[in-house]
Amino acid sequence: MSFDAIIFDMDGVLVDSEVYWLKSRQEFAQARGKVWTDADQRQAMGRNTVEWAEVMRERLSLDEAAEAIMSEMIDRVKAHYDERLPLRPGALEAVRVASGRARVALASGSPTAIIQHVMRLTGLDSVFEVMVYGDDYPNGKPAPDVYLGACERLGVDPRRCVGIEDSGNGIRSVVAAGMVCVAAPSPAFPLSEELLALCARKVDTMEALTADFWADLEQTHGQF
Repeated sequence: MSFDAIIFDMDGVLVDSEVYWLKSRQEFAQARGKVWTDADQRQAMGRNTVEWAEVMRERLSLDEAAEAIMSEMIDRVKAHYDERLPLRPGALEAVRVASGRARVALASGSPTAIIQHVMRLTGLDSVFEVMVYGDDYPNGKPAPDVYLGACERLGVDPRRCVGIEDSGNGIRSVVAAGMVCVAAPSPAFPLSEELLALCARKVDTMEALTADFWADLEQTHGQF
């Protein structure tokens, strides 16, 4: 049986942007005489804007307001995007292939301004039927809110849907929503075996999300 919807994360899945977020946070910290580590980054990945700003404030021991952290970080990341949009190979085709098999949506915890910027640059705003922004929900990933919100707006049962994620917080969000999860980790941020055990499949590249991939997943995990 086919899935009703395939819902994509953005950062780390469609765009290999976690490297830019890491670089921007490192630059942010360095400007204040501090250090941002890979462990710090993993705590921030997948969360909504308010939450990752609070993670940064806590882990860097900052007195700055969360709003100021958000504003500077968004400006830094957009500047890197304008230099080079880091699309993952095969990402655009993966969304188009998915749209031929099910309804497609986006559920991202990235700042709304950055999501809209990337959607315009890629043209995916005309492909996704629904785009859900983490800024519109009080609880970011790993809470299931954005995925449940996407399913609600599509009018579909989460148990008949797939979420594609790269981060631990994102995977936990998909699973908490009751959806089938496909792991598509960014090459720079591999996933633990514990996280992969929560997923129905893992792909190393977005180019692996072919029609045959979906047919096989539907056959093995599409029994509702």
